[in-house]
Amino acid sequence: MIHIDNRIYLASRSLRRRELLKQIGVNYKILLMRETLSRPVDVDETPLPNESPTDYVYRIVHTKAEEGWDRLMQRSLPLFPVLVADTVVTIDGCIFGKPSSLPHAEEMLSTLSGRTHQVLTAIAIIIEENIQVRLSTTSVRFREISQQEIRACLADGKLLDMAGAYAIQGVAAAFIVEISGSYSGVMGLPLFETSQLLEESGIKIFS
Repeated sequence: MIHIDNRIYLASRSLRRRELLKQIGVNYKILLMRETLSRPVDVDETPLPNESPTDYVYRIVHTKAEEGWDRLMQRSLPLFPVLVADTVVTIDGCIFGKPSSLPHAEEMLSTLSGRTHQVLTAIAIIIEENIQVRLSTTSVRFREISQQEIRACLADGKLLDMAGAYAIQGVAAAFIVEISGSYSGVMGLPLFETSQLLEESGIKIFS
């Protein structure tokens, strides 16, 4: 039986997404897809051959949503709606997810230097077999970034867990010349689209 008491699950380890949900007063519980990080990943996030960035993020959030609902059923948890999200950076049709290594991260930031790229964040809510999806697209223009600056940014290794190897709320803010779209979408959870989706699913915000 579906429980309707203004509560959802957030299927994400992202602290940024948790903070953003709190910002709009959403009552949520964390749903971990894997109980431990040592277990194999539940969703293979490798892009398919010739897959566009938009098709990619739609596919990934659909898959994450289905996997999340399956976890509820398998663990016999209360059946609240499940919210999932996926963020990628794209430029010249290429998909930049999380870098696989420090050299890979340096390559990403070098490519973004002095140019405009797009950040796509797709969100989805699943209730039983019903999946609703929204997409946020934001354009971000960087100034020229020197190799010294790139290495300094990546020195602590934290940005290896970020799409495109940067976090807009971190040092990368100093590189941004212009942003057109959703700041929270670049952080990983576009609050306008998320609020719309929650309210359409019967979940009140600011509750």
